[in-house]
Amino acid sequence: MLSLLSLLQTPREWPGSELADRLGVSPRTVRRDVDRLRELGYPVEASMGAAGGYRLAAGKAMPPLLLDDEEAVAIAVALSTAVGKPVSGIEQASLRALAKLEQVLPSRLRHRVGAFRAATESLFTESATPVDPHELAVAAAAVAGHERLRFAYQSGDGSRTRRLVEPHRLVLAGRRWYLLAYDTERDDWRIFRVDRMTRLQPTGVRVPPRELPEKDAAAFVTRRMYSLAPTYEVRATLRLPAAQAAERLGAAPGELRSIDENSCELHGRADTLEWLASRLLMLGCEFQVHEPPELLAHLRVVGDRALRAAVPRP
Repeated sequence: MLSLLSLLQTPREWPGSELADRLGVSPRTVRRDVDRLRELGYPVEASMGAAGGYRLAAGKAMPPLLLDDEEAVAIAVALSTAVGKPVSGIEQASLRALAKLEQVLPSRLRHRVGAFRAATESLFTESATPVDPHELAVAAAAVAGHERLRFAYQSGDGSRTRRLVEPHRLVLAGRRWYLLAYDTERDDWRIFRVDRMTRLQPTGVRVPPRELPEKDAAAFVTRRMYSLAPTYEVRATLRLPAAQAAERLGAAPGELRSIDENSCELHGRADTLEWLASRLLMLGCEFQVHEPPELLAHLRVVGDRALRAAVPRP
């Protein structure tokens, strides 16, 4: 009966035959358990017809929430990860909610959640500019309601502008929140860091949602951010067999081309010279960089620094 209730809490209608299959019981048992749930105060509604089925009535007083094992662990994990999210003030609220949930978790589930927290705690120590939860909520409401939003925005160079946009999605990427929106004054899609947005004011004007150039908003944001970031294309000869180079670099297919049994050519790209230089230096082999010239200059600086560090000092 608890498993049945867990399924019914999903906001959809469940045909009796599908419930019976999911639970491994007969349709008669499903009907009997639905009657028992109604006696306990759960407002289970039934509709007739081919598209009919059972569902919990929305907007009515409900008895205590019941979660199955997977749902309880999922919520606990989400609360654990929220402790490190860049939303100002959410850490303590998440910890309080997690403490309450762990008190009622069975020991087997508490152990699973504890193991996850112990294994992932270090993943959330990076600093990030926190976001005001109220402003995040205002932006989310504008997205959900397809409502135009006006706000003040500080660009990376420190300049401030007033923007009017049609919000599309909020995206969490790289421990920062971004608002993907259509800028009505610039007549184009724009990405805004939420921590740089202030004085958010919904206008009350609701507009039909615009069609994004691609379906996946998160992928669109990631691709747009990378297209705006500086990138360097590297071409270098490595004195290392292509198979060994691929293993050490974790190179993608197409990045390496074999020259002979002892050397290969690398074609790749990265957004920082430091990453390119460290990637090559950690190969443990001789190499020659052909381009870009910025990488050659950076390697000379690093090489000089390494030579100075190797000279004994009194």
